[in-house]
Amino acid sequence: MNTENFSTLELLYKQFRYPFPTLKNPYAEQLQEITENQWIDGEYLWLYEKNPEIRKKYKKTKTAHIAAQWFPTASFERFKPICRLMLWTLYNDDLYEESDPDDIQYIHNQSIAILNGELGVSESEIPLGAMLASLRQELLQFIPQESLSRFIRMISRYFTGLKTELEYKKNKIYPSVAECIALRENSICLYPFLQLTEVETGVTLPSEIHEHPVICRLQALACHLVTFFNEVQSVLKDEATGSIYYNIVKVIQNERQMSLKEACLEDLRLHNEDLKEFLALQASLPDFGIWQDAVVNWVHYMSMVLSGWKNVSTKLERYNAMDFPDATELRKKLNIKTGSNINDVKEK
Repeated sequence: MNTENFSTLELLYKQFRYPFPTLKNPYAEQLQEITENQWIDGEYLWLYEKNPEIRKKYKKTKTAHIAAQWFPTASFERFKPICRLMLWTLYNDDLYEESDPDDIQYIHNQSIAILNGELGVSESEIPLGAMLASLRQELLQFIPQESLSRFIRMISRYFTGLKTELEYKKNKIYPSVAECIALRENSICLYPFLQLTEVETGVTLPSEIHEHPVICRLQALACHLVTFFNEVQSVLKDEATGSIYYNIVKVIQNERQMSLKEACLEDLRLHNEDLKEFLALQASLPDFGIWQDAVVNWVHYMSMVLSGWKNVSTKLERYNAMDFPDATELRKKLNIKTGSNINDVKEK
């Protein structure tokens, strides 16, 4: 199949469709200013103090505007930790995409210990320790410890997925398509954000609802859908950084010996199957008794993540103009081989 005139962006615009509303938080610009001036050029300036071009690239990613599509009704105060988390996911992904998988477990353990309040920033040996400590303090203003613990478990799932990705990358082997979908469900880092709907709505659902198989499946499907979209969107970036071994499109292409266009269309087919299941489950939720309205509302917010991600991400230069930090430069910055070297860049 001729792929010379194939445009991934056009495919995303025209064929990845979501029958959900698209709203945007009115505090997006205010939080974007905080992100750029107080965080990127302030609290976390030391990370890229000598490289204003990388800082500019992070600003262009407009993390607060992404968060604004996912949490359209959060108040200013409740929106702030969500925006901090969004910036953390970007920093963390870029900092460690060139790391050895053996180092990730150390980063994983330290990050979880800080979020659990078991490790202070001064004792931590990871660059983003202070960011995680601030996030913990902010979240505890709005959600109980049980909800925070659930959120932390989802951050742990993300690190597990990240480590698995790096193992495939290090060994230069592809997983199967099914294995790739499973690992990307974790590494896409959507699960933590889905838990923070409680920050936005102020309603804390009981654990039996969070553990209900239908609710778990809806969250998994949301992760899949964002991933299928993201894989087409980032395939050129992943080819440039050698991250092809865990991009579902490239895995499909390798497993089935397809052209890039054919693999993208197969990714779209898988996406549409999961979207059909998501819609069916959303339309026939079980009876959750007194929590029914709150559950319906949560699933509604979940659906807006999907339409919101398409709305904002297709405009991001991070993907569409190959505008992302140079991985080799990031690796030099961190110089992480073992935990002993992380002190060189940790927050003073």
